[in-house]
Amino acid sequence: MKEQRLAELIEIAIRREKDAFAFYTELSGRVAEPAARETIAWIATEEQKHRAFLEEFRRSGKGPESLRFTDVVLYKIAEHLEEPDLKTDMRSEDVFLLASHREMRSYRFYSEMGALYDEGDTVREMLLKIANEELKHKEKMEYLYANTAFPQTAGG
Repeated sequence: MKEQRLAELIEIAIRREKDAFAFYTELSGRVAEPAARETIAWIATEEQKHRAFLEEFRRSGKGPESLRFTDVVLYKIAEHLEEPDLKTDMRSEDVFLLASHREMRSYRFYSEMGALYDEGDTVREMLLKIANEELKHKEKMEYLYANTAFPQTAGG
């Protein structure tokens, strides 16, 4: 029963990563600013890597050791600003804020799933490491949001 539950969880996670890739691919087509489009294409590629990681874990049961926990800056911008609607010709800052919200939801998904497993369990470790990856993406998107929404001026 535990193996069936794990298989179902991995399938859901793989589907989420495929959906994220599709979302970011579509989003990159809605951005006029080349640097923002390139950043969104990068995050789409990251979601493909997560999917591949999960597929390898499903196949072999190996993989958590290939991800490392890293420190993440918690800007908490997405927690305090409303998620913009997906539309054509989005401004860069709106694209980054939208991506921040999506990454926050992914972080919560993996964290909550990881919490279902006991301390020291390989599955828990794998899920929490992916959660950390999603949190790193959120950090990057919020950093880019802050720097495009509130650019530094010559006067400080």
